[in-house]
Amino acid sequence: MKKSLLLAARCSLLVLLAACVSSSDMEKLQSQIADLQDQVAQMKRTSAGKEEVQTVNQRIAEQTQTLLKSNAALVTKVDQIDEKMNSTQGGIEQTNYRVDKLAQQVTQIQHDVEELKAARAAAAAAVPQPATSEMTVAPPPTPAPVIAPVPASGEDPVQTYQTAYRDYQRGNYDLAIAGFREFLSRNSNSDLADNAAYWIGESLYSQKKYREAIAQFDSVVTKFPRSDKVAGALLKKGYAYIAIGEKSQGIVQLQYVVHEHPASPEAAVARQRLKGLGVE
Repeated sequence: MKKSLLLAARCSLLVLLAACVSSSDMEKLQSQIADLQDQVAQMKRTSAGKEEVQTVNQRIAEQTQTLLKSNAALVTKVDQIDEKMNSTQGGIEQTNYRVDKLAQQVTQIQHDVEELKAARAAAAAAVPQPATSEMTVAPPPTPAPVIAPVPASGEDPVQTYQTAYRDYQRGNYDLAIAGFREFLSRNSNSDLADNAAYWIGESLYSQKKYREAIAQFDSVVTKFPRSDKVAGALLKKGYAYIAIGEKSQGIVQLQYVVHEHPASPEAAVARQRLKGLGVE
């Protein structure tokens, strides 16, 4: 009986407990379950976001590596360009050196020609003129040495020219200009007049008086159009224009030398200078 009463009591207690769980409690329990489900979903989304961040970071790392490789390749190309530029600069310097040497050779050739012309003029002045007579049949006696007439100034014009030229060679440009101008003022029809006018231009050019040198070289071309100094005057006129920054005018003068005097030494120098300026 006691066992029956105890079992009945337990059953009554379960019935009472079941009666205590209301519908509101069930709703709360369902709400808590829903919250837990939301939290689980949020955790899943957070996990997925971390994976996306890791993927982005990995892509950034890969792009960074690619960029570094590209940068290294670019640096290599820049170094190669620098080497080519240095090599080109060396070639330009060698070309300029050859041009300078050639210009020196041209100057030496001009000096030799000057000496030959001066010697020829001196020899022509020293040769006596034989006397002729229609009344004599027998050959005339050997004449006494004849001294060439000396100008009123008392100085031989050839000597004046040679003195001025030596002053030019020594770098005494003011004395050279004065000497050549004196020679021209008294011997404007001499075979050396064109040379004297040219060396005045060279002296002005050496003094970096480029505008005056250009005007002087122009006078050589204008007054002595058939002179062998015309090509040299045009060449140095081009150099003078380049020296004062008028590059286009200088190029025109150099091209004129090449076109009008193609076989001259000055044309070879002009071609090299044009090539150095990037003009073919």
